[in-house]
Amino acid sequence: MRAGVAGGVLGTMAVAGAAGTANAAEPVTQTIELPTLTSDMTAQVAESAEVTQQAAADYQLRAERDAAATKAAKQAKADLADAKKKAEAKQKAEEARKDAAERATRSAAARTTLTTSSAADNDVPAPASGSVGTVISFLQAQVGDAYVMGASGPDAWDCSSLVQAAFKQVGVDLPRVSQDQSVAGTPVSMSNIQVGDILYWGGAGSAYHVGVYIGGGQYLDAANPSKGVVVQDLSGYPADGAVRVL
Repeated sequence: MRAGVAGGVLGTMAVAGAAGTANAAEPVTQTIELPTLTSDMTAQVAESAEVTQQAAADYQLRAERDAAATKAAKQAKADLADAKKKAEAKQKAEEARKDAAERATRSAAARTTLTTSSAADNDVPAPASGSVGTVISFLQAQVGDAYVMGASGPDAWDCSSLVQAAFKQVGVDLPRVSQDQSVAGTPVSMSNIQVGDILYWGGAGSAYHVGVYIGGGQYLDAANPSKGVVVQDLSGYPADGAVRVL
């Protein structure tokens, strides 16, 4: 090996002699000079590495910013949807409240109308007094008595005998049978009946049943053998006419 050339690195290569020769010739050597790294080359390599590192950092920063922007957009969209749902729910609740209030108002108005109408239709009076009160008190005292055709009291009655006995308490003498009682007083329309009026079923002069109106849409009569003397609603068995004797 020989000394290398100044400023470079020397390498030595041995070349073998021809194969098959018994006495090989002395190896041939060759000196190769390798390039020397200069300070400029080192600086270039370092600069290249720094550039690569900076590019990687910039890429990561952009990726993080993009991810943050995407997340923010998704969150904003979710918040908007949530706000919209809350607004819709609030609006529905308000509409339901208004609807309930309107229904309550209509219901209250309907009840007021019905009460007023019922009071007018049924002619609900103050407690009867005077002669009418005496008649009603007598009739009420007989509630529960038996119904017997042709009976005239004191514990069994038919419809006309009970009415006759009630008005006799105040000095009014009525005919004995329902046909005659239906024309014994002043005719009154059913829309203007008052407590103490005699109600009849059938035609005037040919009625087959009588009772006495006691107010509140009710009448008292000796109904039939199964019921006896009872209080009933006109709505269940409307009378055909009425007469007033007091």
